Amino acid sequence: MRILIVEDDVNLNRQLAEALKDAGYVVDQAFDGEEGHYLGDAEPYDAVILDIGLPEMDGITVLEKWRGGGKTMPVLILTARDRWSDKVAGIDAGADDYVAKPFHVEEVLARIRALIRRAAGHASSEIVCGPVRLDTKGSKATVGGIPLKLTSHEFRLLSYLMHHMGQVVSRTELVEHMYDQDFDRDSNTIEVFIGRLRKKIGNDLIETVRGLGYRMQAPGNGH
Repeated sequence: MRILIVEDDVNLNRQLAEALKDAGYVVDQAFDGEEGHYLGDAEPYDAVILDIGLPEMDGITVLEKWRGGGKTMPVLILTARDRWSDKVAGIDAGADDYVAKPFHVEEVLARIRALIRRAAGHASSEIVCGPVRLDTKGSKATVGGIPLKLTSHEFRLLSYLMHHMGQVVSRTELVEHMYDQDFDRDSNTIEVFIGRLRKKIGNDLIETVRGLGYRMQAPGNGH
C-alpha cells in the first residue's frame, strides 16, 4: 500500500512518514501544494494525507484539482483544531475524513487503515482469504492460525492482493503500489515475490491470469 504525505511542517511530515513505514506502507513525501498536486496527479496512491495550510497551493485547491481531474484515491485532511470551516471546506472539496491538529499519530494510522479498507470494500480490520488472515491493524498475517514470517516486500504484496481479492491485478499495478517514486522498479521481481508467497501460503490461493497479472481468491470461489 502506497501513501502520499503532503505537509509543509518538516518534522511532522517525517514523523508521519516514519510511523507509516514502520506499519509497512510505502511512503512518498511532498512539502508544498504544487509538489503534492503533481505527485497525486502523476502517481497511483492508495491514500493521501493532505494538510490544508500549504505554501504554493493550499490543500483545498489541491484536492479540488485532483477530484476535478477524476482522481478518486481516499484523502485524509489535516486541519487546525479551531478551524471548523476548514473541515467543512475539505469535506465539500472531496476529502474522505479529517484529523485536527494536534493529533496522535496512532489516530492518523487508524483512519488511513479504515479509508484503504473502505475503498477496497472491506468493513473489518481483518481480511480473510481461505486459510489466510490479514490483520490490517497489527500489520500481521497468519495461515491456518500460524503466524506468517514475511519480508516487508512480501507483506506489501500479500496485503495489496488481499485488499483486492477476486480482482485481476497487473504486475505494473503491483510494482506501482509496492515501491516509492525513487525506487528502481522492475516488474520481473514481482514473479519472484509471488513464488515466495505461494510457498508460504499455498499454491492455490494466487492464480496467474496469463497476459494480465494475478488474482487472489479462496479455492472454490467462481471468477
